[in-house]
Amino acid sequence: MSVYGGKEFGRQFRTVRQNTIQIAEDIPEEQYNHVPAPECRSVGQMLTHIAVAPQMWEQIHGKQRLMTLVGFDFLALADGVKNEESKPRTKAEILELLRSRGESFAEWLETLTPEMLGEMVIVADGSGTKSRFEQLLGAKEHEMQHRGQLMLIERQLGIVPHLTREANERLAKMRAVQTA
Repeated sequence: MSVYGGKEFGRQFRTVRQNTIQIAEDIPEEQYNHVPAPECRSVGQMLTHIAVAPQMWEQIHGKQRLMTLVGFDFLALADGVKNEESKPRTKAEILELLRSRGESFAEWLETLTPEMLGEMVIVADGSGTKSRFEQLLGAKEHEMQHRGQLMLIERQLGIVPHLTREANERLAKMRAVQTA
């Protein structure tokens, strides 16, 4: 019995990406060059990184549909992402990149069959296998990790993250009902 397939993957990725887009919208463009600490990406670079990184998973598991990651040139793929990050972009361009690349990746995820998601792929060090499903979850986890960093940066910039604002509004409504 399959309870989480391609359609669900696409839907859940869209939710993750929409939350990232909301953060990108909430941070003022003049803060896109903000670097939170030495040797970190700027806000704009991090958002661009988030936008383009899923292409790595699509390349490995879609275009090439590799059955082993042993010997795969991860550095070449990572260098392509790094090159995209380094291109100067406006806030509007980054938002469009987040939207278009996110939707493209979600549409691809929706095409994945249970059989494909269940395929076992040899991990890079050759020590074992992981299902494509487990490896593709990494794209979502990767974005959520960087989104957590962005939420902390929002706090540093004096912005209350949207998910916190929404949670506070729900709590206030519950308190109002409770005291009524």
